[in-house]
Amino acid sequence: MPRIKITTPRPILPSPIPGPKASKAMKTLLILNGPNLNLLGTREPTVYGATTLAELEAECVGHGQRLGFAVECFQSNHEGALIDQIQSAGRRFQAGELAGVVLNAGAFTHTSVALFDAIGGVKPLPVIEVHISNVHARESFRHHSYISPAAAGIVVGFGTDGYRLAIEGLARKAGAA
Repeated sequence: MPRIKITTPRPILPSPIPGPKASKAMKTLLILNGPNLNLLGTREPTVYGATTLAELEAECVGHGQRLGFAVECFQSNHEGALIDQIQSAGRRFQAGELAGVVLNAGAFTHTSVALFDAIGGVKPLPVIEVHISNVHARESFRHHSYISPAAAGIVVGFGTDGYRLAIEGLARKAGAA
């Protein structure tokens, strides 16, 4: 009679950023953060909270893993670098490797036609726009988003929990939740 080995599952712990490489069965979510989000935790904590970017990225990786996704995180203060990431994400989505993108474009939200065009150029890639603060309760120049018309969804004003909500939205769109 063969011996049966019983093991207890180990808890899934957040991986260092970038997230784990996606297996053939596991799709990836891409978290993109724009200008000044590298200052999370120190820049206007009354508006953006005390969570650092590294802590936020670890939370995103952990939450994505719990939903069955690999998670990659990228932050840049440069518009072109974000556009390059979106265009690459479009190719990866078409190849079946990527489930979608969570994008906090920061101040580029209110100024970047180029990001709008990049998102439009990679349809049907789902992009969820996220903002930590309620931009509609702030200065009037923050009330307009060039990203929103191209986004598959928008999460605004839930603090860093908005990323978790956006990840859950992408998981639902991908049929995983």
